Amino acid sequence: MNETATTSELLPTEAEIRKAPLKDYMSAAQQAFFRAKLIHERDELLDSAHRTTLHLQEFESTPDPSDRASLEEDHTLELRVRDRERKLLHKIDEALIRLDNGSYGWCEDTGEPIGIARLLARPTATLSVEAQEIHEARRKMRRG
Repeated sequence: MNETATTSELLPTEAEIRKAPLKDYMSAAQQAFFRAKLIHERDELLDSAHRTTLHLQEFESTPDPSDRASLEEDHTLELRVRDRERKLLHKIDEALIRLDNGSYGWCEDTGEPIGIARLLARPTATLSVEAQEIHEARRKMRRG
């Protein structure tokens, strides 16, 4: 590999990750790929939160009560979205910790691989598809 190559050039592509043999599951290259993916997602969320903060600090005075109500509704919706993103930031930080301690990519319940396809779709996943389905079925039974 070229020593002047950037870090992203050294990472495998998503296509390479998808077709890697099972023996390569959570190899150093795959871990680096997911670390970069998680950090990128975290940076985007932080940037979005910063833009929201700036937007909410802009004072928009309007004498019309319906315009004011609409503006307040927009702000409430924006804050709800940011709260979901704050929770996702926490999950990203936890996933980065799992990458550091070697447990990333392994199901918390079964210890089996979560699977590349699932991690690509949801990099913060802690359960395999099967374990997640069981978890959700139990939750439904407790509610119902």
